[in-house]
Amino acid sequence: MVYAVRATMPDLIFHLGDCWADAGQLQRRFSRIPMERVPGNCDYVQEFPERVIMVEGKQILICHGHTFGVKMGYSQLEQAAHERGADVALFGHTHRVFYGTHNGVTYLNPGSIGAPGYGIPPSYGILEIDGPTGYVHYDVMFLE
Repeated sequence: MVYAVRATMPDLIFHLGDCWADAGQLQRRFSRIPMERVPGNCDYVQEFPERVIMVEGKQILICHGHTFGVKMGYSQLEQAAHERGADVALFGHTHRVFYGTHNGVTYLNPGSIGAPGYGIPPSYGILEIDGPTGYVHYDVMFLE
């Protein structure tokens, strides 16, 4: 995680669950970079499992994904994104990279930087929003 933050020096960090303590350490190490985080199914903290954050005029739904059953499909996540007026939905849980735009919502699962499994290298996502134009761009970076 430290490498990804150092490599990109983002304006904002999203931590999408699991390893709540690691997110806290990262936040302390890069205290000048704001962080938004949600707990995962392996985090035993009393926090909201999802929420919507406004960034550069875009509504971003952040969640781990387990509360929307993303391992079985994305229909519940899509419904939640539309109900909450989200332009972007960021999620994890599957430890597999997924991205795309469907029915006006951009979806991004950056995979896993800490425990990817499935023979997939560690990865993280980059989300860029151009406030004046509203353009949303995303990418996934793999660590070797």
